[in-house]
Amino acid sequence: MTRHHRLSYAGLAAASALVLAGCASGNAAGGQQSGDDAISVVASTNVYGQIAEAVGGDLVDVTSIVTNESQDPHSFEPSARDQLSVAEADLVIENGGGYDGFIDGMIESAGIDVPVVTAVEYSHAYPENEGHDAEAEEDHAHDHDADGHDHDHIEGFNEHVWYDPHTVAHVAEAIAVELGELSPDDAEAFTANATAFAAEVEGLEESLAEIEAAHGGTGVFVTEPVPAYLLEAAGLENVTPEAFSEAVEEGQDVPPATLLEAIDLIESGDVALVITNTQTAGAETAQIVGEADGRGIPTLAFSETVPEGQTYISWMQANVEALGDALDA
Repeated sequence: MTRHHRLSYAGLAAASALVLAGCASGNAAGGQQSGDDAISVVASTNVYGQIAEAVGGDLVDVTSIVTNESQDPHSFEPSARDQLSVAEADLVIENGGGYDGFIDGMIESAGIDVPVVTAVEYSHAYPENEGHDAEAEEDHAHDHDADGHDHDHIEGFNEHVWYDPHTVAHVAEAIAVELGELSPDDAEAFTANATAFAAEVEGLEESLAEIEAAHGGTGVFVTEPVPAYLLEAAGLENVTPEAFSEAVEEGQDVPPATLLEAIDLIESGDVALVITNTQTAGAETAQIVGEADGRGIPTLAFSETVPEGQTYISWMQANVEALGDALDA
């Protein structure tokens, strides 16, 4: 369990103690459903909240902690209301890999024992999955507390796994398994919903394959590694200097030599598209966008949360279509 923001969580727990004490439906042992019999699911972001809604349907009551582009999960400070939601959860869904460590902190502060689905554990790139078979991966959700996984940032690992459709399909399957264990009578419905969701994910993968057929190997510059898995699935080459994207992601200044290297790349003609993150910005990112605009290179901005009124599938399909249209231009 991560100790990220430990002092903040200790203060948060104290601030919400009276609220928690007055909740008859509190979940000290975990697994207790809410009064209306819906399974209470808490997701770190609305990306995973929306996937849970797709799998659980009317049988789940989903609360997403981070829901808009103005909130950065890397540095998010939860409220007492957020802590209360986690304390009453029957199931928690997180990204993991150091992306949303606030969730682990809230689980620890609440002192609950509930199943946790950790998305990064279903990624082919997750370091701990090297050499694991598919059956072992399906057991990850059950082993969250027992396996000793480190939820701090993993050096060299891109934790933004929701931009990898294949990983997301496995996450949906894991959610269905956990919901089925919480409500065995509804297990078949959850499995059917996850299967239908996976079929829609296959549609995304087909669209990405079309981009690869038309533009495979094309160079793309991403100011932050958020959409890197999507580019990989589309057969595109991420040509961004690693030091550039890492600095932007960490909120640090890009080293001058790295910035010059990035500008040279834009000028070289080897970059067909620039992608930024709507939730982070800085002078260096603005400079790269300006260089791209000056050379007629299209730019896109991808977010880390699902826009209001969209589903995960519709949002990701829009991203894929924008990617294809920009490369076709």
